[in-house]
Amino acid sequence: MEKREKILGQRHAYLYPTKVPYYREPIHLVKAKGSYVWDDQGNKYLDVIGGIVSISVGHNHPRIKEKMKQMVESDAIQHTTYLYLSEYMADFAEKISEVAPGSLDKVYMTNSGSEANEMAVMTARTSTGNQMVISLRHGYHGGTNVPLSLCGHGTWKFDSQPQTAVAHANAPYCYRCPWGKERESCNLECADDVQDVIDTATSGKIAAFICEPILGVGGFIDAPVGYHKKVYDIVKKAGGLYISDEVQTGAGRTGKNFFAIDDSGVEPDIISMAKGIGNGAPVGAVVTKTEHANALKGKLHFNTFGGDPYQAMQAAEVIDIIKDEKLIENADKMGSYLKEGFAALQRDFPLIGDIRGRGLLMGLELVKDPKTKEPAVEETAKLMETAKEQNILIGKGGLLGNVVRLAPSLAITQEECDELLKGLRKAFENL
Repeated sequence: MEKREKILGQRHAYLYPTKVPYYREPIHLVKAKGSYVWDDQGNKYLDVIGGIVSISVGHNHPRIKEKMKQMVESDAIQHTTYLYLSEYMADFAEKISEVAPGSLDKVYMTNSGSEANEMAVMTARTSTGNQMVISLRHGYHGGTNVPLSLCGHGTWKFDSQPQTAVAHANAPYCYRCPWGKERESCNLECADDVQDVIDTATSGKIAAFICEPILGVGGFIDAPVGYHKKVYDIVKKAGGLYISDEVQTGAGRTGKNFFAIDDSGVEPDIISMAKGIGNGAPVGAVVTKTEHANALKGKLHFNTFGGDPYQAMQAAEVIDIIKDEKLIENADKMGSYLKEGFAALQRDFPLIGDIRGRGLLMGLELVKDPKTKEPAVEETAKLMETAKEQNILIGKGGLLGNVVRLAPSLAITQEECDELLKGLRKAFENL
């Protein structure tokens, strides 16, 4: 307790006030393995949010640990830039191009998803010669300058934040459809809204459309089948590039393909990634077509730490582990199992208004009343606490913070899924 109080005091004294911890009594996590983490008191928790949707193959995977040990023991260089040759950087780039769809084969490495999306937008603007980018309300693409312009959440924006040549279309938010339609019978009015924004808020020509296949911070909003293909065609007619932000959906998390946009049969022009691709390491990247990468030729662009040996090694190893351990298939199987369990919870607890997502990227939107769909904001915050009391660590999101976010390791077992369902049931009962 003394150590925890010291840390809280240091945070209060030295960190920006934007760094707000979870829980009334914040946890000091000190150890992790597989799907579990431990605090400084020895309490063991099932981690089903993975930091912020960052743990893909499990905490401290033995293959990654062994490679890190080998590098440390051999005095492998810790930092080297694009100016020198690095096998780790080259291997990671090759493996990304192998799992990327279609003809996406040119890679730029960064430290984070924010930087990856900065690079994706700059690539699109340079390649097309246009400036305007269309993003979505409820979308989130990072915390640096351009990504905050793209952001569709007022809670993340600052009064001084410039809005740099960006317009926002309505999100494909089926549970709260602005047109009052149903997911199974609509005419994809949300996709038509992208055309309307291009017609009214731009010159008719755009640089890009950027979209998360499932909107992460927005509360794991999953678009209807056909949305991405229809928007892709609209974007192409406006001269733009289609950017798929796979920071949260990538690395096999949706249980069908390595990148979630493949689920929709769309070959994007650019994919950005981070989080799960490094399994917690500070790694981000962009992969695009040669023609778009070549548009930047003749200028210098540098990232000091992007592709450093230890980070690049971990990301390359993550790709191999996902393949070798068939974790995409496991994400599909365990995701379906959990959805059935969540449906049973919903029957007993009408506080759960909507269950959505794919694979092991799932959201439960909590509402005070299933008919009015009034957001259950306070109840969601309390559920976080009651779940922690059951040794389950969950996340939350959505514009108002009323969506439970679940993104466990892709290696989660059925026994661990049962532990999650049992813990959540008890948490709802206590709530």
